[in-house]
Amino acid sequence: MAVFDCSDPDQRAAGLIEAAAAVRLGDLVVMPTDTVYGIGCDAFIHASVQKLLDAKGRGRDMPPPVLVGTVRAATALVEDMGPYGQDLIDAFWPGPLTIVCKANRALSWDLGDTKGTVAIRMPLHAVALDLLKETGPMAVSSANRSGAPAATTAANAEEQLGESVSVYLDGGPCSDDVPSTIVDLTSAIPRLLRKGAIPVEKLRGIVGYVATDA
Repeated sequence: MAVFDCSDPDQRAAGLIEAAAAVRLGDLVVMPTDTVYGIGCDAFIHASVQKLLDAKGRGRDMPPPVLVGTVRAATALVEDMGPYGQDLIDAFWPGPLTIVCKANRALSWDLGDTKGTVAIRMPLHAVALDLLKETGPMAVSSANRSGAPAATTAANAEEQLGESVSVYLDGGPCSDDVPSTIVDLTSAIPRLLRKGAIPVEKLRGIVGYVATDA
């Protein structure tokens, strides 16, 4: 297990190389994002995704979202973004918006019981984006044990996940612990699945109507 302080340029560079290598080998890494710290792996290595779920103490009924480093990578993962996906991406990516779309059926991946959908996001964090551009799409969930508070520091993530993670990229403390907003775009009307950093009013400013359970 290795920890790299990304505020030091040399450690940041070394950490990104080490983390990308770990991801390719099928290991787990912890990285900062623009919301909370994430634990991630190669989205296309089935055993790694299972390792991620095991590290969190989570079942296949809670599949992890996928983080991407470019919009092009996102479009390759989905069958269809619906009528509003591109507008929401233009408005809020990179940033704390996760969109749920129908997954590209040609992809051979196994994120869990997704019912043919995928949740994707492009984070607004330089370290995360640099890593994602090296690795390609990563399955990433919040870096905490299931049911515990989200990790807002690398040390906090390490306390919870320990040796199950190969590389910790320490990007300093998160500004707050608000997760990304999640919107389901798999039907004609966008539906809010989780309140988060982007208020629903802002979403409605782009797409007009967003269904909520409230």
